[in-house]
Amino acid sequence: MRLRVLASGSRGNSSLLWAGDQLLMLDAGLAVTAMTERLVDSRVGLKSIDHVVVTHGHLDHSRTAGIVAKRHGALLHAPAEILEHRAIKRAPNRQALPIGAECYLGPPECGVSFRATIVPHDCHPTLALRIEHGGRALALLTDCGEPREEPARALSDTEVLLLEANHDVDLLRAGPYPQSLKDRVLGPGGHLSNDQMAVMLRRLAGPRLHTVVLLHLSAQNNRPDLAAEAARQTLEQLGRTDVRVVCAEQDRPLETIDV
Repeated sequence: MRLRVLASGSRGNSSLLWAGDQLLMLDAGLAVTAMTERLVDSRVGLKSIDHVVVTHGHLDHSRTAGIVAKRHGALLHAPAEILEHRAIKRAPNRQALPIGAECYLGPPECGVSFRATIVPHDCHPTLALRIEHGGRALALLTDCGEPREEPARALSDTEVLLLEANHDVDLLRAGPYPQSLKDRVLGPGGHLSNDQMAVMLRRLAGPRLHTVVLLHLSAQNNRPDLAAEAARQTLEQLGRTDVRVVCAEQDRPLETIDV
Protein backbone atom coordinates (compact mmCIF):
# COMPACT_ATOMS: atom_id res chain seq x y z
CA MET A 1 0.00 0.00 0.00
CA ARG A 2 0.98 3.62 -0.56
CA LEU A 3 -0.39 6.67 1.26
CA ARG A 4 -0.49 10.35 0.35
CA VAL A 5 -2.08 12.87 2.70
CA LEU A 6 -3.55 15.55 0.44
CA ALA A 7 -4.43 17.97 3.25
CA SER A 8 -5.10 18.02 6.97
CA GLY A 9 -6.53 20.81 9.09
CA SER A 10 -9.68 22.76 9.83
CA ARG A 11 -10.09 23.83 6.17
CA GLY A 12 -10.21 20.29 4.85
CA ASN A 13 -8.91 16.77 5.34
CA SER A 14 -8.28 14.11 2.72
CA SER A 15 -5.84 11.28 1.95
CA LEU A 16 -5.26 8.82 -0.88
CA LEU A 17 -4.46 5.17 -0.25
CA TRP A 18 -3.34 2.86 -3.04
CA ALA A 19 -4.06 -0.75 -2.05
CA GLY A 20 -3.22 -3.20 -4.81
CA ASP A 21 -5.30 -2.17 -7.82
CA GLN A 22 -7.76 -0.22 -5.65
CA LEU A 23 -7.49 3.52 -4.96
CA LEU A 24 -9.22 4.78 -1.82
CA MET A 25 -9.89 8.35 -0.76
CA LEU A 26 -10.07 8.67 3.02
CA ASP A 27 -12.25 11.70 3.79
CA ALA A 28 -12.95 14.43 1.26
CA GLY A 29 -13.12 17.73 3.09
CA LEU A 30 -11.41 20.01 0.58
CA ALA A 31 -13.33 22.45 -1.59
CA VAL A 32 -13.77 21.46 -5.24
CA THR A 33 -10.95 23.61 -6.65
CA ALA A 34 -8.43 22.57 -4.01
CA MET A 35 -9.43 18.91 -4.31
CA THR A 36 -9.02 19.01 -8.08
CA GLU A 37 -5.59 20.62 -7.77
CA ARG A 38 -4.38 18.02 -5.24
CA LEU A 39 -5.63 15.13 -7.39
CA VAL A 40 -3.91 16.54 -10.49
CA ASP A 41 -0.73 17.00 -8.46
CA SER A 42 -1.03 13.35 -7.39
CA ARG A 43 -1.57 12.25 -11.01
CA VAL A 44 -5.00 10.86 -10.26
CA GLY A 45 -7.11 11.00 -13.40
CA LEU A 46 -10.87 10.99 -13.78
CA LYS A 47 -12.54 7.66 -12.95
CA SER A 48 -9.42 6.54 -11.03
CA ILE A 49 -10.81 6.44 -7.49
CA ASP A 50 -12.62 3.22 -6.54
CA HIS A 51 -13.79 4.04 -3.01
CA VAL A 52 -14.44 7.20 -1.02
CA VAL A 53 -14.55 6.60 2.76
CA VAL A 54 -15.97 9.29 5.07
CA THR A 55 -15.26 9.13 8.79
CA HIS A 56 -18.00 11.58 9.85
CA GLY A 57 -20.27 14.36 8.66
CA HIS A 58 -18.35 17.52 9.55
CA LEU A 59 -17.70 19.38 6.32
CA ASP A 60 -13.93 19.50 6.75
CA HIS A 61 -14.09 15.72 6.22
CA SER A 62 -17.11 15.31 3.94
CA ARG A 63 -17.45 18.52 1.89
CA THR A 64 -16.76 17.07 -1.58
CA ALA A 65 -17.19 13.35 -0.87
CA GLY A 66 -20.32 12.99 -2.97
CA ILE A 67 -18.89 15.06 -5.82
CA VAL A 68 -15.65 13.07 -5.95
CA ALA A 69 -17.50 9.75 -5.80
CA LYS A 70 -19.87 10.79 -8.59
CA ARG A 71 -17.10 12.08 -10.86
CA HIS A 72 -15.01 8.95 -10.43
CA GLY A 73 -17.80 6.42 -10.37
CA ALA A 74 -16.60 5.43 -6.91
CA LEU A 75 -18.52 3.65 -4.18
CA LEU A 76 -18.96 5.97 -1.20
CA HIS A 77 -18.74 4.45 2.28
CA ALA A 78 -20.00 6.39 5.30
CA PRO A 79 -21.78 5.79 8.60
CA ALA A 80 -25.42 4.86 7.96
CA GLU A 81 -26.61 7.94 9.86
CA ILE A 82 -25.09 10.34 7.31
CA LEU A 83 -25.82 8.63 4.00
CA GLU A 84 -28.43 11.34 3.34
CA HIS A 85 -26.09 14.15 4.42
CA ARG A 86 -26.13 16.90 1.77
CA ALA A 87 -22.44 16.39 0.96
CA ILE A 88 -22.80 12.60 0.81
CA LYS A 89 -26.03 12.03 -1.10
CA ARG A 90 -24.62 13.49 -4.35
CA ALA A 91 -22.97 10.10 -4.82
CA PRO A 92 -25.30 7.73 -6.66
CA ASN A 93 -23.59 4.67 -5.12
CA ARG A 94 -23.48 4.77 -1.33
CA GLN A 95 -22.96 2.09 1.28
CA ALA A 96 -23.13 2.13 5.06
CA LEU A 97 -19.89 1.38 6.88
CA PRO A 98 -20.41 -1.52 9.29
CA ILE A 99 -19.05 -0.78 12.74
CA GLY A 100 -16.97 -3.21 14.76
CA ALA A 101 -16.70 -6.19 12.42
CA GLU A 102 -13.90 -6.72 9.92
CA CYS A 103 -15.23 -6.34 6.38
CA TYR A 104 -14.02 -5.80 2.82
CA LEU A 105 -14.00 -2.69 0.68
CA GLY A 106 -15.14 -4.05 -2.65
CA PRO A 107 -14.94 -7.75 -3.59
CA PRO A 108 -13.01 -9.99 -1.16
CA GLU A 109 -10.64 -10.95 -3.97
CA CYS A 110 -9.35 -7.36 -3.98
CA GLY A 111 -8.04 -8.09 -0.50
CA VAL A 112 -8.76 -4.69 1.09
CA SER A 113 -10.16 -5.31 4.56
CA PHE A 114 -11.15 -2.70 7.08
CA ARG A 115 -12.50 -2.27 10.57
CA ALA A 116 -14.37 0.85 11.73
CA THR A 117 -14.74 1.80 15.37
CA ILE A 118 -16.57 4.72 17.00
CA VAL A 119 -14.54 7.45 18.71
CA PRO A 120 -15.85 10.29 20.92
CA HIS A 121 -16.54 13.46 18.94
CA ASP A 122 -19.35 15.99 18.76
CA CYS A 123 -20.46 14.68 15.37
CA HIS A 124 -21.92 11.26 16.05
CA PRO A 125 -20.95 8.81 14.79
CA THR A 126 -17.29 9.57 14.12
CA LEU A 127 -15.25 6.58 13.01
CA ALA A 128 -11.61 5.58 13.23
CA LEU A 129 -10.42 3.10 10.62
CA ARG A 130 -7.96 0.24 10.31
CA ILE A 131 -7.29 -0.81 6.70
CA GLU A 132 -5.24 -3.82 5.65
CA HIS A 133 -4.03 -5.18 2.32
CA GLY A 134 -1.30 -7.64 1.44
CA GLY A 135 -0.27 -8.13 5.05
CA ARG A 136 0.29 -4.38 5.62
CA ALA A 137 -1.99 -2.20 7.73
CA LEU A 138 -2.76 1.47 8.33
CA ALA A 139 -4.84 3.14 11.05
CA LEU A 140 -6.60 6.52 10.88
CA LEU A 141 -7.66 8.22 14.11
CA THR A 142 -8.66 11.87 13.96
CA ASP A 143 -11.36 14.14 15.45
CA CYS A 144 -11.34 12.31 18.77
CA GLY A 145 -12.27 14.05 21.99
CA GLU A 146 -10.28 11.99 24.44
CA PRO A 147 -8.01 8.93 24.59
CA ARG A 148 -9.91 5.67 25.00
CA GLU A 149 -8.82 2.07 25.28
CA GLU A 150 -11.43 0.49 22.99
CA PRO A 151 -10.38 2.31 19.79
CA ALA A 152 -6.75 1.56 20.61
CA ARG A 153 -7.50 -2.16 20.70
CA ALA A 154 -9.38 -2.00 17.40
CA LEU A 155 -6.66 0.00 15.61
CA SER A 156 -3.51 -1.69 16.87
CA ASP A 157 -0.78 -3.56 15.01
CA THR A 158 -0.16 -1.40 11.94
CA GLU A 159 2.80 -0.18 9.92
CA VAL A 160 1.52 3.39 9.56
CA LEU A 161 -0.53 5.41 12.03
CA LEU A 162 -2.38 8.62 11.14
CA LEU A 163 -3.09 10.25 14.49
CA GLU A 164 -4.64 13.56 15.49
CA ALA A 165 -2.51 16.12 17.35
CA ASN A 166 -4.83 19.10 17.21
CA HIS A 167 -3.63 21.51 19.88
CA ASP A 168 -1.21 22.41 22.61
CA VAL A 169 -3.32 23.05 25.70
CA ASP A 170 -1.37 26.14 26.81
CA LEU A 171 -1.49 27.71 23.35
CA LEU A 172 -5.22 27.03 23.10
CA ARG A 173 -6.01 28.52 26.52
CA ALA A 174 -3.96 31.65 25.76
CA GLY A 175 -5.15 31.92 22.18
CA PRO A 176 -7.80 33.98 20.36
CA TYR A 177 -10.68 31.48 20.37
CA PRO A 178 -13.81 32.47 22.32
CA GLN A 179 -14.18 30.56 25.57
CA SER A 180 -17.08 28.50 24.25
CA LEU A 181 -14.93 27.18 21.39
CA LYS A 182 -12.00 26.52 23.72
CA ASP A 183 -14.30 24.50 25.95
CA ARG A 184 -15.58 22.54 22.95
CA VAL A 185 -12.07 21.68 21.70
CA LEU A 186 -10.89 20.71 25.19
CA GLY A 187 -14.01 18.70 25.98
CA PRO A 188 -14.67 14.97 25.55
CA GLY A 189 -16.33 15.64 22.18
CA GLY A 190 -13.53 17.84 20.86
CA HIS A 191 -10.03 17.09 19.62
CA LEU A 192 -6.88 15.40 20.91
CA SER A 193 -4.20 17.62 22.39
CA ASN A 194 -0.52 16.81 21.94
CA ASP A 195 -0.50 15.18 25.37
CA GLN A 196 -3.60 13.12 24.59
CA MET A 197 -2.10 12.12 21.26
CA ALA A 198 0.91 10.83 23.18
CA VAL A 199 -1.37 8.66 25.33
CA MET A 200 -2.94 7.07 22.25
CA LEU A 201 0.44 6.71 20.56
CA ARG A 202 1.75 4.79 23.56
CA ARG A 203 -1.16 2.36 23.14
CA LEU A 204 -0.85 2.07 19.36
CA ALA A 205 2.91 1.88 18.80
CA GLY A 206 3.19 -1.83 18.09
CA PRO A 207 6.25 -3.69 16.77
CA ARG A 208 5.22 -3.25 13.12
CA LEU A 209 4.94 0.55 13.29
CA HIS A 210 7.42 2.50 11.15
CA THR A 211 5.71 5.86 10.49
CA VAL A 212 3.43 8.19 12.46
CA VAL A 213 1.65 10.96 10.57
CA LEU A 214 0.27 13.68 12.86
CA LEU A 215 -3.01 15.14 11.60
CA HIS A 216 -5.35 18.08 12.09
CA LEU A 217 -2.82 20.44 13.69
CA SER A 218 -4.47 23.73 14.57
CA ALA A 219 -2.90 26.72 12.84
CA GLN A 220 -3.70 28.91 15.87
CA ASN A 221 -3.26 26.51 18.76
CA ASN A 222 -0.38 24.20 17.84
CA ARG A 223 2.99 24.08 16.12
CA PRO A 224 4.49 21.19 14.16
CA ASP A 225 7.63 21.20 16.31
CA LEU A 226 5.58 20.85 19.51
CA ALA A 227 3.44 18.04 18.16
CA ALA A 228 6.37 16.16 16.66
CA GLU A 229 8.43 16.50 19.84
CA ALA A 230 5.57 15.08 21.93
CA ALA A 231 5.38 12.09 19.59
CA ARG A 232 9.14 11.56 19.49
CA GLN A 233 9.48 11.72 23.26
CA THR A 234 6.79 9.08 23.63
CA LEU A 235 8.43 6.84 21.05
CA GLU A 236 11.81 7.30 22.70
CA GLN A 237 10.33 6.24 26.05
CA LEU A 238 9.05 3.12 24.30
CA GLY A 239 12.48 2.41 22.80
CA ARG A 240 11.13 3.11 19.31
CA THR A 241 13.49 5.76 17.97
CA ASP A 242 13.30 3.91 14.65
CA VAL A 243 9.77 5.22 13.99
CA ARG A 244 9.52 8.24 11.70
CA VAL A 245 7.25 11.16 12.70
CA VAL A 246 5.73 13.42 10.05
CA CYS A 247 3.30 16.34 10.42
CA ALA A 248 0.63 16.66 7.74
CA GLU A 249 -0.04 20.13 6.37
CA GLN A 250 -3.13 22.06 5.33
CA ASP A 251 -1.79 23.75 2.22
CA ARG A 252 0.28 21.07 0.50
CA PRO A 253 0.28 17.28 0.20
CA LEU A 254 2.81 15.11 1.95
CA GLU A 255 5.24 12.95 0.05
CA THR A 256 3.94 9.46 -0.73
CA ILE A 257 4.58 6.99 2.10
CA ASP A 258 5.05 3.27 1.54
CA VAL A 259 2.94 1.44 4.09
